[in-house]
Amino acid sequence: MNQPRTTLLITLTGRDRPGVTSRLFTALARFPLSVADIEQVTIRGKLVLGVLVVCDEPPDLNAIYRVVTGLGSDLGLEAEITTGSAEPPARSSSGHVRGRLHVTVLGSPLRPSAIAAVAGRIAASGANIDRITRLASDPVTCLELDVSGAEPASLRNALARVAADSGVDVAVQRAGLERRAMRLIVMDVDSTLIQDEVIDLLADRAGCAAEVAKVTEAAMRGDLDFAASLRERVALLAGLDATVLDSVRASLRLTPGARTLIRTLKRLGYKCGIVSGGFATVIQPLADDLGIDYVAANTLEVEAGKLTGRVLDPIIDRDGKTEALRRFAAAAGVPLSQTVAVGDGANDLGMIGAAGLGVAFNAKPVVRDAADTAVNVPYLDTVLYLLGIPRDAVDAADQAAE
Repeated sequence: MNQPRTTLLITLTGRDRPGVTSRLFTALARFPLSVADIEQVTIRGKLVLGVLVVCDEPPDLNAIYRVVTGLGSDLGLEAEITTGSAEPPARSSSGHVRGRLHVTVLGSPLRPSAIAAVAGRIAASGANIDRITRLASDPVTCLELDVSGAEPASLRNALARVAADSGVDVAVQRAGLERRAMRLIVMDVDSTLIQDEVIDLLADRAGCAAEVAKVTEAAMRGDLDFAASLRERVALLAGLDATVLDSVRASLRLTPGARTLIRTLKRLGYKCGIVSGGFATVIQPLADDLGIDYVAANTLEVEAGKLTGRVLDPIIDRDGKTEALRRFAAAAGVPLSQTVAVGDGANDLGMIGAAGLGVAFNAKPVVRDAADTAVNVPYLDTVLYLLGIPRDAVDAADQAAE
């Protein structure tokens, strides 16, 4: 049986300057070593450079130590060498290599206590944090933790409790090609893409806002059948002048980060769709302005310039949204596993469950419990971080396009 080969973890820390990496590897090149891993981080001018090398033959540890410490002294850096052995990857009880996960942590602000709680729960599950990367710092701080040795379902459940207790958002996803393969995003409109509920805006102009808002809230919680509740609410709008639709359309408020999310994903080759229990005459112009590729929404009946109080079939309800996701995916030529669905209400549950990644955005509890991950900060572009897209890259792309 072959003995594990010796490994050396070489760490340099201190003030950063040009040429550190080059000089270290030039010094190591005289020894029979193979590079296994490298990590380099610079924070406000302070460098942490870690190099893991495997010794191809019995190493001259004294000589390596003298070279590395001498280089550190010359550069004004602290040098440390730790020896170990090249162990095979950890396996589960079934004999399979245990998977790697991405754990995304969002906070505004992100407190040390929250990070401690997340890291502690990961350690308690028997997993290890291999790498931490900052994806964003303003207005939301977002960290991505690469974790090995955890079962995704159990870790997701454990971290959901930590997130609730700590006031942060935590998402757990499998690492690998799946996340990079996402190619279609489909979003709910009311209280997701926009800050408003369109039917509530119409009801306000019809003088029945309180009655409609009460029914809307019950429908979003899942207490009422959506199609029936929609017909009940639209009936209260009977006689409203159709020109009101134009004023409501002009008053819509995009959710912060909505334009950034769509603009960035379009640059990456995504197709974008919206599905709405609201009304096409109101949201279609908004979709055109944003460059949305696919739209599914309800149609209000209008006669003689007035709303009749009826909505035409088919109703875009929970099943209608799910079918729209499938239809959009077919049109885009992507499997459902490469889709992202974002919503907040009970009528979004079908598409959230069918998509490759289902995101609950400032959602009702029933939706948060069912989604792959939940975001509870008021910025829609935080969805980018769930896809591993850092804020620096988004800002750089915007600057290059100016």
